[in-house]
Amino acid sequence: MESRRTPTSTPAARGGPGSTGAKGRAGRRPRGPWRDSAAPAPWRNWAGNVSARPARTVTPGGPDELADVVRRAAEDGLRVKAVGTGHSFTAAAATDGVLVRPDRLTGILALDRAAGTVTVAAGTPLRLLNAALARAGLSLTNMGDIMAQTAAGAISTGTHGTGRASASIAAQVTALQLVTADGSTLRCSAQENADVFACARIGLGALGVLTSVTFAVEPVFLLTAREEPMPLDRVLAEFDELVSGNEHFEFYWFPHTDNCNTKRNNRSEGPAAPPGLLRGWLDDELLSNGAFKVACSVGRAAPMAIPAIARVSSRALSARTYTDVPYKVFTSPRRVRFVEMEYALPRAAAPAALREVRRMVDASPLRVSFPVEVRTAPADDIALSTASGRDSAYIAVHLYRGTPHQAYFGAVEKIMVAHGGRPHWGKIHSRDAEYLSGAYPRFGEFTALRDRLDPDRVFANDYLRRVLGE
Repeated sequence: MESRRTPTSTPAARGGPGSTGAKGRAGRRPRGPWRDSAAPAPWRNWAGNVSARPARTVTPGGPDELADVVRRAAEDGLRVKAVGTGHSFTAAAATDGVLVRPDRLTGILALDRAAGTVTVAAGTPLRLLNAALARAGLSLTNMGDIMAQTAAGAISTGTHGTGRASASIAAQVTALQLVTADGSTLRCSAQENADVFACARIGLGALGVLTSVTFAVEPVFLLTAREEPMPLDRVLAEFDELVSGNEHFEFYWFPHTDNCNTKRNNRSEGPAAPPGLLRGWLDDELLSNGAFKVACSVGRAAPMAIPAIARVSSRALSARTYTDVPYKVFTSPRRVRFVEMEYALPRAAAPAALREVRRMVDASPLRVSFPVEVRTAPADDIALSTASGRDSAYIAVHLYRGTPHQAYFGAVEKIMVAHGGRPHWGKIHSRDAEYLSGAYPRFGEFTALRDRLDPDRVFANDYLRRVLGE
């Protein structure tokens, strides 16, 4: 874990906001949101591959309490990291300093139908936001394939879905508020503190702790999902047409086979026709979760059986079509725990890169039990977005939790890097600041803003030191 480093100056010494009355507080017994004990509970992410033991755990109830948390931590020479629901596979939120939990920073703060926006507290889970918006007759335009994350966690690491013209969750943000390293509260949008807004929508937790996020929303609509098997060679040959011909296209390729499962989502006039209860349970729970977990467990214990299992698994899901509100089409339950690596490539490079991955797997002793996921996104204007400045395709590889992943992920990463890939900030990768500064034209813009907002690295940890530099 990260080492502790006493800041060169405290908020009081700098005369920053909130410095009045700061003297002497470091020795007081923690109050308000603080939970302090001789042995604070360890934190572990969803996949179980990252853990941390913070010195303190806090649950602030609002921006003022959070600002006090940040000031006190700086006084005590402790780092501060906010954590959501732990769905990142990297140590982006790990700390041995002060861990900020979002449990009390939840709820819808404002809903502006005229402006087409909703403002939520940063710790609001996306599943609650989606349900609340649907009740109000509204929806996000696009979203990822799970909704367990918090609003802040989802945008901070660049969570995305798939879309021909609709981009990541962060690209749908119109304003946000964060507490910076000196304990001040900063609001930003395209009109206010625009330089911060350009970077903080995907801020990696390096610029401050988010307290609220404002999303663009639109009247709720219906999506028709068409899921069907298709051979990999056909998918790759028709990739451009499949992407351009659908609002949202993605596919899953099963290694050791030539089989894919494709999904096309397009807006529909309706009527709504969700999957029947039995068919939905059969496909989404029994096959995609229950039976798949059993198959992964067998494969982990007996890797030589994986190719045969893959041939059966890849044929288990048959074609289906259904129509429903967006969040019920975009997202699906993920009950089988795994580790993941994902790279964003220039969109045109995706078919060639995936062919290389197939050749590598076929020529190696690797046994891969999880399908490879491929999605797309249009270019956006966020400094450290994986789609910053270029239309992108995402290739994600997974392995069942507890399965050694280093050889497989390492071999795939070499292919992705050769195609100019940008790793997902919340998923396993080995890239560092030297590589990333060349992969992102606006990398220097982000690090310069970090130097200004957090010169003493109150929000640093080992992961940020690797990917952003000191």
